[in-house]
Amino acid sequence: MPPVVQDTMPVTPAVISWARDRAGYSLQEATKYFKGIEAWENGQSSPSYSQLELMSEKFKCPVAVFFFPAPPDLEPAKQSFRTLTDQDYSSIPRTVKTLLRKAQAMQLNLAELNDQRNPAQKIITKELELAVNASLVDMARRVRDYLGVSLEQQSQWPSAEIALEAWRDAFTRAGIFVFKDAFHVEGYFGFCLFDNEFPIVYVNNSAAKSRQIFTLFHELAHLLFHTSGIDVLDDSFVEHLPDNSKKIEIICNRFAAAFLVPDIAFNAQLRTLPANRDTATFLANYYKVSREVIYRKMLNRRLISENEYSEAVRAWAADARPSAPGGNYYFTQFTYLGSQYIDLAFSRYHQRRFDESQLAEYLNIKPKSLAAFEQLYGRE
Repeated sequence: MPPVVQDTMPVTPAVISWARDRAGYSLQEATKYFKGIEAWENGQSSPSYSQLELMSEKFKCPVAVFFFPAPPDLEPAKQSFRTLTDQDYSSIPRTVKTLLRKAQAMQLNLAELNDQRNPAQKIITKELELAVNASLVDMARRVRDYLGVSLEQQSQWPSAEIALEAWRDAFTRAGIFVFKDAFHVEGYFGFCLFDNEFPIVYVNNSAAKSRQIFTLFHELAHLLFHTSGIDVLDDSFVEHLPDNSKKIEIICNRFAAAFLVPDIAFNAQLRTLPANRDTATFLANYYKVSREVIYRKMLNRRLISENEYSEAVRAWAADARPSAPGGNYYFTQFTYLGSQYIDLAFSRYHQRRFDESQLAEYLNIKPKSLAAFEQLYGRE
């Protein structure tokens, strides 16, 4: 029986080189995974579609990009992280850098799905801008008005999980898509990539829901500074940043706390409540934030000691339980991509803008799984 010959794809050799280099692989390293890649980059031969799919997964790049006539004009992720030094950026784990490239691929997907224009009626990063000398109370009020979510609405959400999805919807209406993933690295909670048309936020789905909410607003502050940013547990890197960058990182944390737990409301509640762990738990549930955020605000007001704060944080960390691994892959994709993005992809597909293979790529599933995915998503 003669060997099966797979049809090759008319891709652009320079784009393969661009994707490999952007993913941080030398030609020698990439050859371990793709034996014919040197010939593909030289234009001597072309990959099959299945090989393109494998390269797309390995290099975190949409399949459609390989058919571009030239490499896309996409700046390296490092250039948009203005508040990080070269050393700080280099210390980011490879798994997180892979997610940064995946996030850039999602920006390309959004541009393709929306004809290069954000579907939101207005984009918050084009209309509001944060400055290092700005009043955080005033900026928090302006952002809350822009998002259209009152403090009363926030307090009435029944759980942090529901609150997280509500904030995600509000971000999308304001022109910011929020994606999730498992970072598989301790101490990294999320990041954002600034872009004039498609700013996005990525959140570590393994973190507690209340911590994910804080990350959303830490990253929103970065986007309002018109810079990319990253939210980490160990922020000791802040101390050796240039003065302006140091101020931005500090302000991003303060903005998130000022927005989610406004001082006027918080101070009024503390007039009738004792400064202890029970109160921290009660107010954390009220604002849908972590107990650490509440206790930090108490510490800043000198209502508790440094020792009590540290002991409480250690106790709460010991009580925390990580999310169970595994689960249904489709449900995981629902969570990671979000309903807004999934709805967008399906609507463009049903408008016959592209075929099933392209839809499957947008949704990060196999083409043969599309029917089951759509059926289950419809039920959800």
